Amino acid sequence: MVVFDVDGVMTDGSITYDDNGLEYKTFNAKDGQGIVMLNKAGIITAIITARESETVKHRFNNLGMTRLYMGQKNKVIALKELLSEYNLKPSQVAYMGDDLPDLCVLKEVGLACCPNDAVDEVKNVCCFISSKNGGRGAVRELTDLIFKNIVM
Repeated sequence: MVVFDVDGVMTDGSITYDDNGLEYKTFNAKDGQGIVMLNKAGIITAIITARESETVKHRFNNLGMTRLYMGQKNKVIALKELLSEYNLKPSQVAYMGDDLPDLCVLKEVGLACCPNDAVDEVKNVCCFISSKNGGRGAVRELTDLIFKNIVM
């Protein structure tokens, strides 16, 4: 299973609002293709994010991902639900996060990952630090690593 945070991982962390309060995010197409390839290989893909966002829901559906957890202030609860639901051990999970709310999950999983521009506290617990920033290819670099070293 590969699980992702959104803001700062699947996006560059920018959140744009219009005059009506509608939220906009920008996602990387190559990152998305990496997630689609994981799905096609039969790897469970999930999002755990602290925020509620229709934009994230749309991206999740567009990529055909497996599970979406939004509004998760304590992300490890969602992780434990995923482990139970899919009968997996933490060692069978990769997670990519970038900021302090991700630490609780990063400390639990087998492959702790982050973008290059993650906060230092996150970098200190990760065994894979992408050379790319969040929203700028970090997800794709992780998915390519998985295919190169695990799937193939």
